[in-house]
Amino acid sequence: MNEATLDWAGRIAEAELGEALPRRWAHSQGVAARAAELGRLLGRDAELLAAAAILHDVGYAPRLTLTGFHPLDGARFLRDEHGTDERLTRLVANHSFALLEAEERGMREELATEFPLLDDPLLVDALVYCDMTTTPDGGRTTAQERVTEIVGRYGADSVVGRFIRRAAPEIFSCVERIEAALAVQPR
Repeated sequence: MNEATLDWAGRIAEAELGEALPRRWAHSQGVAARAAELGRLLGRDAELLAAAAILHDVGYAPRLTLTGFHPLDGARFLRDEHGTDERLTRLVANHSFALLEAEERGMREELATEFPLLDDPLLVDALVYCDMTTTPDGGRTTAQERVTEIVGRYGADSVVGRFIRRAAPEIFSCVERIEAALAVQPR
């Protein structure tokens, strides 16, 4: 990954989300801002995280919605239309415990086979941290407040509500691990 990739990712995300879904675009920009703060933790993977952060919700774009499951729709778009780096595509496909949501939707096997979870716990945790500490409008929040907001927005018995409640303990653990790593990192 390099800075040109990061610029490309921002242009793609803005083109797909900016006008059609301005609130989702604001969230994506906020997630990318959190990612920029984690650069010292990730070293050479900092740009990869930033690109995944800005693109993680691209699958919500109306023209890309094929399955209705945004991680899968976004990853397929990046792979098929842009030939995106496999690690980036897999991060987008699996962001914030998407496999659990895929299971709720009867799509776990499809997601896991097509886009296997990246074997890089720090990078995976970092993307969860960035997404789950950012409000829908791009501001900062706690993971607990974010999970509560998602359940409230979608409803506790919805697919998303069930998934996020199942994922909450893992989300909180990811956030705690990143916060602990940040606390011991030199500034």
